[in-house]
Amino acid sequence: MTRPNILLISADQQRADCLGFMGRKVKTPHLDRLAREGTHFTSCITPSVVCQPARASILTGQLCRTHGVHDNGIDLDPEVGEKGWAGALSAAGYQTSFFGKAHFSTYHTYDPTGTPECLQSSHRYPDDWNGPYMGFQHLEIMLVGHNWWPPEKPPAGHHYERFFHADGQGDEKIKLYWENAGDTQGAAQTWHSRLPTAWHNTSWTADRFIEWMRHGRDTDTPFATWVSFPDPHHPFDCPEPWSRLHDPDEVDLPENRTRNFEGKPWWHKAALENEPGDKKFAEVRKAYSRIPPQTDEQLREIIANTYGQIAYIDHEVGRILTVLNQAGLDDNTIVIYISDHGDWLGDHGLILKGPMHYEGLLRVPMIVRGPGVRAGAAVDQPVSTLDLGPTFFDYGAASPLQTQHGSSLRPLLETPDATRAFALNEWGLLPGRVGVALELRTVRTRTHKMTVDLNSGAGELYDLENDPDEMTNLFDDPAAASIRAELEGHIASRPNDMRPDAVPVGTA
Repeated sequence: MTRPNILLISADQQRADCLGFMGRKVKTPHLDRLAREGTHFTSCITPSVVCQPARASILTGQLCRTHGVHDNGIDLDPEVGEKGWAGALSAAGYQTSFFGKAHFSTYHTYDPTGTPECLQSSHRYPDDWNGPYMGFQHLEIMLVGHNWWPPEKPPAGHHYERFFHADGQGDEKIKLYWENAGDTQGAAQTWHSRLPTAWHNTSWTADRFIEWMRHGRDTDTPFATWVSFPDPHHPFDCPEPWSRLHDPDEVDLPENRTRNFEGKPWWHKAALENEPGDKKFAEVRKAYSRIPPQTDEQLREIIANTYGQIAYIDHEVGRILTVLNQAGLDDNTIVIYISDHGDWLGDHGLILKGPMHYEGLLRVPMIVRGPGVRAGAAVDQPVSTLDLGPTFFDYGAASPLQTQHGSSLRPLLETPDATRAFALNEWGLLPGRVGVALELRTVRTRTHKMTVDLNSGAGELYDLENDPDEMTNLFDDPAAASIRAELEGHIASRPNDMRPDAVPVGTA
């Protein structure tokens, strides 16, 4: 067999359970089919619960305290990024490409940083710039991709922004982006966008990959490509008709949707109530990154809109899988679907993300289909998106260019008896985000999860088998002392290769 092509498809902020085959009332027929034809990991976690650290970890194969992007607003060092799986596969003879939202560097910076993703520096890059960047030989990207901010007008922005404004009607399109075509019960950051899907970044991301597949790639060379959708991220602005696909009255609400800090570590309350430390961006952080408690009717609107965003992505995944089939590449392409991190989506009365590592935020989808991969299998062993790079190296006969904290998923994909003990997550949280500094370490096993703040020593521990809703914190329970010690040992096994604190260049 020739070396397989590798196609990584990612969403942004999609929970692991927000898939039709997982039992929630979201319509994802193409992803359901992908799971039937491949292997689904039910206990895959993100290496970090916020965007920039998680994405840098996916690319580099390293935990965030090692690659240095330990919080949003910190740029990935190009020398580290270029040695990630894209650079290593390029060195091994793969054609590498990227389409969609990258976010390896900071968008909203205090000053111009010179990176292609910096909003203040993007105008320095010519219209014909397509990389290289972070090991990818060819890329077509957008900046931000979340419509709290409009697409930049050229000469700022990149490929999506130029597409959006090319006909001179960009201002009219932005108005349509932000118009609400229906009543959403006053739900926070939620509307039925009037922007036609032909101009939406979800369609554009798939379109650019499909165009490259048909006309841009070298058909004599295996490819390794990352297609990165910026949804289902807040604001919850799904465009019509996708926003109407799920009736808010029929979506499933979480069992526990009440905020209660009793028995929880101190930072849960502090992170929600403290003022963000970054004064320049404090108001944006409060307005955009924090959502107050919602009524059940409002939460239904948010969930239905999120489901619409996911169903829209699922449709585009179907188009991507079709072009693979048309090219005769089904049998020699490893297809992976993931998200960078999840969303509380109402669990414990919370929405979005932050330093409360409940399962809705920590766990992410991971579906893998490809040559040798078991069909219809569900694996409950704890894995991480850190494992993607080592998996690609295994299947692609490539060597890593730097330390890898993950390990190949191939044994789990091809044999039913392979096991894993634990997966790790970390976040060096700067006070600019929520007004409190935290040094969080999380470990997830098949049955338990623990998060510790190394600064204060406080923590939380949950028995996921007997307490799946994470209601009872066992961290200080003498009866749980042995499992706590075991989990502390897993956290302590982390390699001693951490970088010191980095200086943020902006917010995210």
